Parts: sequence; C-alpha cells; structure tokens
Amino acid sequence: MELFMQYLKCFVVGGGICVIGQILLDRTKLTNGKIMVLFLLSGAVLQAIGVYQPIVDFAGAGATVPISGFGYSLAKGAIEEVKSEGLIGAFTGGIRNTASGITVAIVFGYLAALLGNPKSKT
Repeated sequence: MELFMQYLKCFVVGGGICVIGQILLDRTKLTNGKIMVLFLLSGAVLQAIGVYQPIVDFAGAGATVPISGFGYSLAKGAIEEVKSEGLIGAFTGGIRNTASGITVAIVFGYLAALLGNPKSKT
C-alpha cells in the first residue's frame, strides 16, 4: 500500500506540473521553448529559496523528472559545491550534478537518430 501511495504522490505532483504547462500553452502566447525556460528557472529559484526540496521529498520522481527538476538539480549542485569549493563551485556544481542526465539524453538522442527514419514535414 505504501508503494501505491508513493506512485500516487508522484503522479499527482508530476501531473500538476504538466497541467500548469498545458494551461500556459493554452491561455498565453508563450512558445514551448519559453515555457521550458520558465519551468527550468522556476525549479532553480524554488530550490535556491528552499521550497523545491520538500516537494522532491514528498513526490520523488514526480518533481525531479519534469524540466523544473533539471533546474532544481542545477541549483542544488551549485549550492552544494559553493559550500565545499567556494565560488568556483557555482560554475562546476550544477554541471557535475546533472552530468549523468545530460549524458543519457545525448546517447539516447544519438541512438534515436541512428535508428529512426526521419520524414519531411511536407
């Protein structure tokens, strides 16, 4: 039953983030790219002020998988590295904290490009 509750919390929070994105798409003139940047920056800012970590603790992957979770990871890594390495950690911490996710995205994107059969839109 506890596992079901974790799945439910993950679904509700992740779905809520997606609902916010869909509302922004439907009700504003913001483009997909601008909404992605908005979510990424909001995840970083919310982590910097200490609001996003409790959401991650509650929902797990429901809060870390969306693009706002990437912003959270960048900010978390930068904050941790600044505490241990000083100012240079602000530049290296975010990349170190997100390197595995970036690598996976590149590798699977490359594999999809090799295995896929692209078609023209016309």
